[in-house]
Amino acid sequence: MISAATPSLSDTASAVDTTWVMVAAVFVMFMQAGFLLLEIGFSRMKNAGAGVAKVLMNFSIASLAYWACGFAIAFGGSGTIAGNHGFFLNVGHTASEAASKVPLLGTYNIAPAALFFFQFVFCAVSLAIVWGTTLERIKWQAYALYAVIFGAVIYPIVSHWIFGGGWLQAETGMQDFAGSTVVHLIGATGAFAALLLLGPRRGKYGPDGRPRAIPGHSMPLVGLSVFILWFGWFGFNPGSTLGAIGGRFAEVAVVTNLAAAAGVIFASLTIYAIQKKVDIGMAGNGAIAALVAITAPSGYVEYWAAPIIGAVAGVIVVVCVLAIEKFLDDPVGALSAHGVAGIWGTLSCGLFTSPRLAELNAVGKPGLVYTGSFHQLGAQALGIVCAFTFVFAISYGVFWAIKKTVGLRVSAAEEDAGLDIAEHGMYGYPEQFIPAPEIGAGSTGPLADRARGGTAQHPVTAMAVTS
Repeated sequence: MISAATPSLSDTASAVDTTWVMVAAVFVMFMQAGFLLLEIGFSRMKNAGAGVAKVLMNFSIASLAYWACGFAIAFGGSGTIAGNHGFFLNVGHTASEAASKVPLLGTYNIAPAALFFFQFVFCAVSLAIVWGTTLERIKWQAYALYAVIFGAVIYPIVSHWIFGGGWLQAETGMQDFAGSTVVHLIGATGAFAALLLLGPRRGKYGPDGRPRAIPGHSMPLVGLSVFILWFGWFGFNPGSTLGAIGGRFAEVAVVTNLAAAAGVIFASLTIYAIQKKVDIGMAGNGAIAALVAITAPSGYVEYWAAPIIGAVAGVIVVVCVLAIEKFLDDPVGALSAHGVAGIWGTLSCGLFTSPRLAELNAVGKPGLVYTGSFHQLGAQALGIVCAFTFVFAISYGVFWAIKKTVGLRVSAAEEDAGLDIAEHGMYGYPEQFIPAPEIGAGSTGPLADRARGGTAQHPVTAMAVTS
């Protein structure tokens, strides 16, 4: 006899799937550490600490904004433009209770809280992408204010259109399995809007208009960040299956890894062909761009297509970073790695989506290489244009309003001193910048040595030399 306490088969399946979704969500959350280290590594020493405050605050603001209304707009109800149920996650505690308010839970038998948290960390990743173009000169208040609007409105609306049963998914059949457009292109578009109003770092362009290199201070941190992001992507893409039973997530993981590997190799080959050196940052961006590109098709393409998608992403990220740098100061290459690669990944569904997986996902049609039809490619292009236009218009307006009120950019003197001391009152690397007279007699390090040798410098002067 089965006791009353024995869970049903459905309950057991729900527990297994919910556990996988939560594990995947934690993987994606860990990507915040990857973004933090990536931005710190590509910054100069005098701006290293500012990245910590930014990532912590943005994740926290987005947490509350997405809980209050972002999730409801993205997944609450089946409206064509936005959802309207589930504010403050008021949807019930089981999939069956929540299904009337969150239609996706009528298909996936997981706990509503698991779906919420998984989708929230996607939002947080998209927001983290925005700030890569703004390093070393944006005001702290600016990114905090934008985070509220982004987490509550901008990201959720486009997420609803493509992930939550909105018009791009339901009416055009746009395919985006895990967010090449929804997460990465949205983030890059917000970054582009900010950059146009913010301008380049001081000294980035010479009198002749040519870009000057402003090297980041730590390539080891950049390398570590790339592996953390790569690791996190195994939650990002495989987790988007929203279930463990059947093992489909393993196929998505293999597709993801094949693309990333090809991205590193082809980015390295491309930069070597151009400069006769294998640039470390470009190799890292090759991995990231390929991971971005495979995000949309990861649940739609067979294994053979993944290295092709990753290889193309590796080539275009190098070419686009070098081309964009001539006009726009994007310290981490976010416009290329997340924007251009996000576009390519979204379009690649229109080329490589297999009949088997189009049918399994029940969204859109097979790609051009299988059907000879441009139908799915057209749906993908339409989605890209609509998402970009909406996000750019709203983001540009928000950043313009911030610029006219609290201000968008720090002063020239603050930029020269560095955001660590100007915005946060402390240094990420204190021994590099603290004035020598303030160092105790027992201290060691470069400044202490200079102090004992009688060559102490003012902190701003020291920063100009050591950063």
